[in-house]
This record gives sequence, structure tokens and C-alpha cells, in this order.
Amino acid sequence: MTANFTTTITVNATPREAFDAINDVAGWWGRITGSTAAVGDEFVYLVPGVHYSGFRVTEIAPERRVAWLVTGSYLDFIADKQEWTGTTVRFDIDETDGGTRIIFTHEGLKPQDECYEVCSNAWTMFVNGSLTQFIETGVGAPHRFDGDETLTAADQVQAPSRGG
Repeated sequence: MTANFTTTITVNATPREAFDAINDVAGWWGRITGSTAAVGDEFVYLVPGVHYSGFRVTEIAPERRVAWLVTGSYLDFIADKQEWTGTTVRFDIDETDGGTRIIFTHEGLKPQDECYEVCSNAWTMFVNGSLTQFIETGVGAPHRFDGDETLTAADQVQAPSRGG
């Protein structure tokens, strides 16, 4: 089986509201550093000691699509710690009679991948739960944690650069 991970939500909002919420990554996924505003922008999502992902915005089509290339990754809980590197996260946005449909795809996250079960469950929680809530109510359930939010020296050695 080689299908990419995908999940679909329909929200009670306009395509513009959905697009704006998707690009406010801290509001539904967790704290980031960098920018998601334009093609070529780069940002980092980090859960210290567990998960690092560097992204480059590769597509911004207001009210239609957002895509991010994973330029570097470090997943502490699997053998291939850089399994996400080179994959693409994409949000396709379509207006429907009942609101707006968002098809989320993590292209390159496949069922045979070691991270698939944990990562697809996490994406489902964040997209189907937090992002949906954030779009519809303005309040998401992003990842929050206590402690130092910078990479340790050991993490910096193991985590690839964002330059991809």
C-alpha cells in the first residue's frame, strides 16, 4: 500500500476563514518560529526532545491551497529519525454547500512508514480536532508544553538544518 495520509474536514466557515486559520499554525498545531505568509517562507515546529520539523512554504493560493515542504525533520521515537524530510504537507480548500471542505494530505507519509500510526493519529487530532475548532470558534487546541523551547546541543547535532 503506498497511499499518502489524508483526512478531510468540513467546517462552518468561508474558504478565506479556513485559509487564514490554516496559516495561523500556532493557533491550532503549536508554537512555531518563522513565517508561513508567502511562498519561500520557512518555519520550524518543535517539541523539544521529541519532534522537530523545518518547513518551506511551497504554495499559497488564497482560499484554495497551502503546501509546505519538510526541509528537515527529527522524530525521536522512530529509527529513521528524518522520515519526514522531503515530504509535503498540503491543505486543499473547497467551498461546499455546507461550508468549506479541507482535504489535508501528508504526501510521503505512507502506511508502511514506521511513523505512520503515531503521526497519522497526531495529524487526525490536530486537523480534525484542533484546526476544525480553531476555524469555527477561533480557539484551537494546539500542543503546549512547559520547559525550555530551544533545541538542546544534542538535538542540534541530530536535527538537519532547515536549508534542505
